[in-house]
Amino acid sequence: MTYFPDYLKTYPNMHTSSPLHISLNRLDHGFRPHKHDFLEFSYVVSGSGAEWVNGDKHVMKPGTFTFVLPYQVHQLFTDPGEPLMLYNCMFSMDLLMEPAKEDGLLGLIAAFEMPSFIQLSGEQNTMMLALIEELFREYGGSEPWRSTMLQVKLKEILITFDRLRLATAAPAAMPIMQTQRKNVWPIISYIHANYQDNLTLSDLSAVFSMSVSRISEVIKETTGQNFVHLLHDLRLRHACGLLVSTDMSVAEIALEVGYGSYKTFSRIFHEKKGVVPKEYRKQKPEGEYVP
Repeated sequence: MTYFPDYLKTYPNMHTSSPLHISLNRLDHGFRPHKHDFLEFSYVVSGSGAEWVNGDKHVMKPGTFTFVLPYQVHQLFTDPGEPLMLYNCMFSMDLLMEPAKEDGLLGLIAAFEMPSFIQLSGEQNTMMLALIEELFREYGGSEPWRSTMLQVKLKEILITFDRLRLATAAPAAMPIMQTQRKNVWPIISYIHANYQDNLTLSDLSAVFSMSVSRISEVIKETTGQNFVHLLHDLRLRHACGLLVSTDMSVAEIALEVGYGSYKTFSRIFHEKKGVVPKEYRKQKPEGEYVP
């Protein structure tokens, strides 16, 4: 029997102006294989276990910092009698983009050849824990400039992680890593930012100066979906959020998420969700969003 990992498609605050969520969690029995199209970092406070990220295994113990890229399949295991206490932070790629800069901080997203984790100890561990605790406190507060501070602290954490990881990276991996950074993640981020438009592979080809066939290959290799399926997935997730959280009409939602036709939107929605949009709205309690 073919096995498919869970595809987690949402997290708290995902559809806000500050799409970031951080929590402190206890795992007594690990966590099932899953993937998602947002970014995530974790930091182990106590306990022990292991984690698989895209087929690579590493130990989880106090001071382990893991950075999971979009669409990477990962699974956590907990050692008997050693529950894992760890911070988990989930956030949108949008938070790494900056106006007036070609890639913003997308360079922080490493290539698959780079390790997905580092093991911290001593002063480095103390420094990282302090940064994460500051982010956690800011997230739970309501001070002025909260959203800006969250982004600043998140970027400081990720830059610290990347510096430590690059310091230990094999020199031979650097050219490959830099090429993949340039070619892959700006494309994926561009799709996430522009899926509401009439976006085509030809548009992506023109923007990134790559052939249509190569663009298609990159998307498939990275996300496990072809371009059309990825586009529908992003649009329908947005539509689901609007259906359960707003009074917008279905026709208005269809236009908002990128479908020029109500009939097309309704047909694709029914094919993917098993119900028409109006029925989906009735089934979901207000405020609940689990597409």
